Amino acid sequence: MLTGPILPILLRFSLPNMVAMLATALAAIAETSYVGQFGAPALAGMALVFPFVMLQTMMSAGAMGGGVSSAVSRALGAGDVDRANVLAVHALWIGIAFGTAFMVALELFGHFMMSSLGGQGEALNEAFAYCQVAFLGSIFVWIVNTLSSVIRGSGNMRVPSVTLFVLALAQVVFGGALGLGWGPLPQLGMHGVAAGGVLANLCGALFLWSYLASGRGRIQLNVRSTPIHRQHLFDILRVGAVACVSPLMTVATILILTRLVSKFGTQALAGYGIGTRLEFLLVPIAFAIGVASVPIVGMAIGAGNIARARLAAWTAAALATAVLSALGLIVMLAPDLWTSLYSKELSVLQSAASYFQWAGPFYGFFGLGLSLYFSSLGAGKAIGPVFAGVARLIVVAAGGALLAHLQSPAWMIFALVGAGMAVYGISTAFIVKFARWG
Repeated sequence: MLTGPILPILLRFSLPNMVAMLATALAAIAETSYVGQFGAPALAGMALVFPFVMLQTMMSAGAMGGGVSSAVSRALGAGDVDRANVLAVHALWIGIAFGTAFMVALELFGHFMMSSLGGQGEALNEAFAYCQVAFLGSIFVWIVNTLSSVIRGSGNMRVPSVTLFVLALAQVVFGGALGLGWGPLPQLGMHGVAAGGVLANLCGALFLWSYLASGRGRIQLNVRSTPIHRQHLFDILRVGAVACVSPLMTVATILILTRLVSKFGTQALAGYGIGTRLEFLLVPIAFAIGVASVPIVGMAIGAGNIARARLAAWTAAALATAVLSALGLIVMLAPDLWTSLYSKELSVLQSAASYFQWAGPFYGFFGLGLSLYFSSLGAGKAIGPVFAGVARLIVVAAGGALLAHLQSPAWMIFALVGAGMAVYGISTAFIVKFARWG
């Protein structure tokens, strides 16, 4: 970790993460495919609720999770295993607190939030049906992603990757069985699809908690014997809490775009929802590479080797940019490879294809920015990449207001998505290049 060649270590860490994240994305694909069988209003409803699902995932696994991995890896890099163990317990309590806050907020205000996005009629009803059940399990989602981040911070990618892989398979089975009514089970519709995710995350949370409590990993979770101290909470939150602003900016960007597209009707919103659902695949891929750099960067920072930390960050960024650029090119040239998984309605397919035509070429910039964001968390420097997310939000908000005023066609909104990704990637790279680490 501190002296070996970076690219082989990065690939060894990235591949299991990528398999697990792709499995998670495929579970989301299966989930949306189930929903597609309920019709276009249900797909439009998923487009309304998706930003909140994405926000929870990005905050728990990415932002706060990156802060957790960063704190643990820096402690281990400095040779302080006891501190790493204490930080793991503090991370768990932070995850439980944030999960509870998410649950309360979405249960109480979810209907209002989605109606504010332009949801109405049957699409709004379907969205809230999913929301009611899905966010009851927010605490389980946060525990899974927090404890996975603790383990990743120790340099162990295998256990969280296998756990998330099995969890994704369980979500596919549970969601299909309960949502579509397989075998003797009743068809519960959107409630059942959402319940599949809740049950899967409950199982994952119980396993990871027991794994760390048993002492089988490099980090041991001693909840009862570890008192809470403010300085340990601060060590995690000074990176993780600041980093949480970035997914807020990302989701605010999606909310603005969702509101703009909703004006074109249910079919356009359903097509846009299919297009943005691919971001649930892009984020895990960039996440897999970026989060693999966190322990490498964090341990190098802890050991005082700044040059190695920077080399790891730029190596990961180049890899993420190449992979996401290739994916963007594929969906731009052959959008039906993705869109046909969800719908056969011509108007929906045309809307999704237009989205990929304008946004796909810029996916590489999204990978560049997101990977450098995670590397910055490893270095304990979260503020810079947050400004890049703010820049993207400003571009989309200002451009969206102008396009709405001009009553522009939907394709111009999709082009704005690509422009926002370009701004995010370029500005993040510029900020990281000139940031002082160490």
